[in-house]
Amino acid sequence: MSRTYRSWSPEQVWMFPPSPRDWLPENHLVYFPMDVTGQVDLSPIFAHYENGKAGGQPPYHPRMMVTLLLYAYCTGVFSFRKIMARCQSDAAFRVIVGEDIPDFRTISDFRRIHLPVMQDLFVEVLKLCRATGLLKVGRLALDGTKSKRMLHITRQ
Repeated sequence: MSRTYRSWSPEQVWMFPPSPRDWLPENHLVYFPMDVTGQVDLSPIFAHYENGKAGGQPPYHPRMMVTLLLYAYCTGVFSFRKIMARCQSDAAFRVIVGEDIPDFRTISDFRRIHLPVMQDLFVEVLKLCRATGLLKVGRLALDGTKSKRMLHITRQ
């Protein structure tokens, strides 16, 4: 008596490609940074591009880039090359970037250019995490960057 198996056809072509969101549960961590970046003030980053300081090709959407960095840091991915690789192979990263995968240099440049603004944004995000009960820490350092401003969150 032989065992029957589910059919497997990795070469099957889909008439309509699925959304990457269909591959993740509703409560996946990736949705938190996506929601949070909709609530924080990104106007200093937008102003950089709207004031004509950036030339060349149209830039990636700042909300997407901030969300990408937030999610990568939340999952312990700090290397820009590894972030780019995860954008190519990880469904959660694909939910953020879709088909428009930024190059590792683009990710690096975005972080370098907007680091002063992003430090304040990350503190704001951490405060939102604390308010929702997702974060309970004493001291926190972001990305190994030394900063005079250390966030001290205590349990209430």
